Amino acid sequence: ALVSGYVRAAVTGGAADLAALVLGRQLHGLSMRLGFLSSMMVGNALVDMYSKCSDIHSAREVFEEITVRDIISWTTMIVGEAQHGRAGEAFALYDRMILAGVKPNEVTFVGLIYACSHAGLVQKGRQLFDSVKREYDINPGLQLYTCYLDLLSRSGHLSEAEELITTMPYEPDEAAWGALLSACKKHNDAEMCVRVADNLLELGPKYPSTCVLLSNVYAVNGKWGSVSTVRKLMANMKINKEPGYSWVEVGRESRLFHAGEVPVDMREEILVFLEELVSEMRRRGYVPDTSSVMHDLEEHEKEHHLFLHSERLAVAFGILKSLPGSVIRVVKNLRVCGDCHTVMKLISEIFQRKIIVRDATRFHHFEGGKCSCGEFW
Repeated sequence: ALVSGYVRAAVTGGAADLAALVLGRQLHGLSMRLGFLSSMMVGNALVDMYSKCSDIHSAREVFEEITVRDIISWTTMIVGEAQHGRAGEAFALYDRMILAGVKPNEVTFVGLIYACSHAGLVQKGRQLFDSVKREYDINPGLQLYTCYLDLLSRSGHLSEAEELITTMPYEPDEAAWGALLSACKKHNDAEMCVRVADNLLELGPKYPSTCVLLSNVYAVNGKWGSVSTVRKLMANMKINKEPGYSWVEVGRESRLFHAGEVPVDMREEILVFLEELVSEMRRRGYVPDTSSVMHDLEEHEKEHHLFLHSERLAVAFGILKSLPGSVIRVVKNLRVCGDCHTVMKLISEIFQRKIIVRDATRFHHFEGGKCSCGEFW
């Protein structure tokens, strides 16, 4: 039975990584019939699965049914709530965990400070970071420092973030410099942008997303020599910009959509839907934001580029193929761009549908023209 429990937990973890909610629910039902729900290990795996598959409410139901919880149970649920933009729920869980006598670990604080970062709660994040060493005698690792750095920089405290990255007891890695650079770009601090970009370039970035960010920052600031250096680096390392794709499940049917590629079998339906959608959005005041399209194209070509982003194709498919009122769940490999974020809010309002998008950094719950991220993403 113990071996079976391990297998059940491992398979459930696979469903979580694939964001396969239908499969995950089937495994949940099978675990229930076989009597494995009393296993804390299986319960923890189900909480993780539901959280990653965008069903945070089912994750919470399973969590509350776990009779004996360990630090993994609490931390998995806290991280799940944080990733779904439910900062209040994450903090309430933390308070319950402390009252239950369970000592937090570093991952617990990563989840809590992540929640602060994506809700703009700077002072709360400072208090939590200070308590790591002072109250729990935990030496913060690089991951926790990077998460705290992201909180400061994302919230516009760029000088404090830069001081942290240069004084922390670890050599900042690509993720740390990248987080600071992304925030500098967002807050339009050109001078710091170039300074941070130079540090990141000197480090020798290895990830395509970092190289693209570097190239864009240098281009915006007219540093064409540095743009050339980054492009040579990408060419030498055979790095190509990762193509955007989105995955959507509708009932028992699932589809993978790549940016710019409309499936032949639904091409006309999807294109007509999107064209009608754009017309309706424009009537509501929508103006395309083409700032994320870095290609040397005419404005109308940039708008067409946005028109065929993978998450829009996936949501169009979801609305066309699902029952009215049902939730549309999309998984995207990259960060949602600003224009698509606006479009998703408008779609949720126009069609009165809840849309949940899991992108590279968090979950976005779009409903009634608003997003759970509160514009912090």
